[in-house]
Amino acid sequence: LINTMTNQLLDPDGVVKKFGVAPNNIIDYLTLVGDTSDNIPGVPNVGPKTAAKWLSHYGSLDNIVKHADEIKGKVGENLRSHLSDIPLTRQLVTVIADVDIAANPKSLTLQAQDREKLIELFSKLEFKTWLAEILANENAVSKDEKSYHTILDKKAFATWLKKLSQSTLFAFDTETTHIDAMCASLVGVSFAVTPGEAAYVPIAHDYLGAPQQLTKKWLLQQLTPLLEDPQKTIVGQNLKYDIQVLAKEGIAIKAKMWDTLLESYVLNSSSTRHNLNSLALKYLGKSTIQFKDIAGTGAKQMSFNEISIDEAGPYAAEDADIALQLHHKLLPMITKEKSFANVLNQIEMPLMPILARMEMHGVLVDAEMLKKQSKELAKRIAELEQEAFTLAGHEFNLGSPKQLQAILYQEQQLPVLKKTPGGQPSTAEFVLHDLALDYPLPKVILEYRSLSKLKSTYTDRLPQQIHAESGRVHTSYNQAVTSTGRLSSNNPNLQNIPIRTAQGRRILQAFIAPRGYRIIAADYSQVELRIMARISKDPALIKAFENKLDIHRATAAEVFGITLDEVTNEQRRSAKAINFGLLYGMSSFGLARQLGIERKLAKKYIDIYFARYPKVHDYMEMIRKLAAQQGYVETLFGRRLYVPEINSANMQRRRGAERAAINAPMQGTAADIIKIAMINVDAWLQKNNTAARMIMQVHDELVFEVPIKDLDTVTTQIRHAMTHAAQLIVPLVVDIGVGHNWDEAH
Repeated sequence: LINTMTNQLLDPDGVVKKFGVAPNNIIDYLTLVGDTSDNIPGVPNVGPKTAAKWLSHYGSLDNIVKHADEIKGKVGENLRSHLSDIPLTRQLVTVIADVDIAANPKSLTLQAQDREKLIELFSKLEFKTWLAEILANENAVSKDEKSYHTILDKKAFATWLKKLSQSTLFAFDTETTHIDAMCASLVGVSFAVTPGEAAYVPIAHDYLGAPQQLTKKWLLQQLTPLLEDPQKTIVGQNLKYDIQVLAKEGIAIKAKMWDTLLESYVLNSSSTRHNLNSLALKYLGKSTIQFKDIAGTGAKQMSFNEISIDEAGPYAAEDADIALQLHHKLLPMITKEKSFANVLNQIEMPLMPILARMEMHGVLVDAEMLKKQSKELAKRIAELEQEAFTLAGHEFNLGSPKQLQAILYQEQQLPVLKKTPGGQPSTAEFVLHDLALDYPLPKVILEYRSLSKLKSTYTDRLPQQIHAESGRVHTSYNQAVTSTGRLSSNNPNLQNIPIRTAQGRRILQAFIAPRGYRIIAADYSQVELRIMARISKDPALIKAFENKLDIHRATAAEVFGITLDEVTNEQRRSAKAINFGLLYGMSSFGLARQLGIERKLAKKYIDIYFARYPKVHDYMEMIRKLAAQQGYVETLFGRRLYVPEINSANMQRRRGAERAAINAPMQGTAADIIKIAMINVDAWLQKNNTAARMIMQVHDELVFEVPIKDLDTVTTQIRHAMTHAAQLIVPLVVDIGVGHNWDEAH
């Protein structure tokens, strides 16, 4: 036996010592004990010692079977009751040794690696660690070919300033003390004009023994004319951050900009990583210096100003150089596809500086109100904890899935609706929701979890996130995270506030307007359903929107075969679940669970829905097939959304990909529409020099801070910009509210 993990070699005596049986008995041994690594069950309660004892006594499995009646006790009963399983188990644990193969031992000897093919393969499959390893030696060799400079005096800078002035396009990057631009101080800048050559200008490295550096004031005076020149083009990675860092220094970039982060995102939004290191590996086949390589990790990680200029210089210069090389690689790939170029040039790049301004302006939050809410939530959470203890009959940790599992399924004998991958009864939220329909403890647990999350994520955390200088909360909008093109946000995450609950809506009350201002909330009404009408061109769906009907009530009337006036609130709720469920490719099983009805009835509802809206059904079938053929779907604006699992042999993954293929064009188009609306609204705000500000984007909603005197004018312009962001077959409708706070504006 050769153990390839430990390189241990066992001869026959070694096998006997390890397993208690000779090599010729190993198949019989494994048939009895099973093989957990391959999920092969043996005979219950027969372990290694029992199997070895039986085989030692009887000599073989066949002889054990012949004498099964002689074996006493529970283990003997188990053997006799599983005799019919033994032939299959023996077949499963037996290695097939007579398969015809073309290879022979000599052809399987290790050959010299084909580096070019490996690099191509590792790049395509995004095996980043292996790619970095194979490139490490090559990069060490080619290091001398790079020309990176650190500039410490005005004379050296003058040479580079001349290069920058004579070039229409150059890469630019800032190095700072913090990843949050609102908290960051400028430490240095880097730039590149031609691939392979770059420079770093340090200005604020302050470690002991740091050399004399150029001053920030002087450097920015030299660079400002270039950065504010509309005839120049700047290339960077995540330029939104650099815009904000420079804005704090009073510099507004007016040059044209290309962001490699967004270029990569437009090419493939399904890719999870668009950072510089990953893009260098993927598109350039180059391994880069990582921040942790020069700054360390964890508690001992240094801030950039503390890092030696000798180490900081090559790192910073490489950032600019790689960004320039990436742009030269990615832009031709984008311009080959008209739709890619449209999404980048008309949507993503124009939106980026708008998001930068929104983040810097921030949102005014009432900290005292949130602290009061935290106290109230703490009181209610404590009450729920006591309720749970009473219902369980004893105290337990409500945050422990293991303890909750024991109470629900062992002590209270609740039905097991779903098991974990490990075979244990699940305590997942959707399971508790189903159980809460009939049992009180799961209902209490759900409310406890919901309020605890609200408290920790929002009422406790938001006051801590108020910036000391601005007095506001500054979220960060992620433009290159979701596969559909939607924005996400973090620190704080404004997308996940549960506004359907009373407690969640109370949090919105803490987002307030300054004195003399009001909050305007403008929300697209049923935009994805309207996009479905446009994409499917279903006459009945189009007619419902053209006649300004309540679409859910209209669907209920169609599904239940009644008039609009006869539709009950419960029927409308069911129709709403059908409308939105089918947008996400929901099955009859999913609908049945959501509505709490039998699967057969849910299937009947879906069948009636498709009979009334046949073009919707046709679209879903068409998009499934199209996605399977080409591996992607597109929005109305040409944003490409890849579905890599669409032809997976795993049915569950394939079904998930099919659901994504159905929904992605609608969700992606909705994302494109609201981004275009943001660009149009911002253009009007900038042109008219109003004090009104766009302060948040959440799902299909835009939120503004508007002077009271400008409310009518700004509201009219917002509605116009949003309703004219796209021309669909059906009208885009925007619901607009005004209030002292975000909740009141809903």
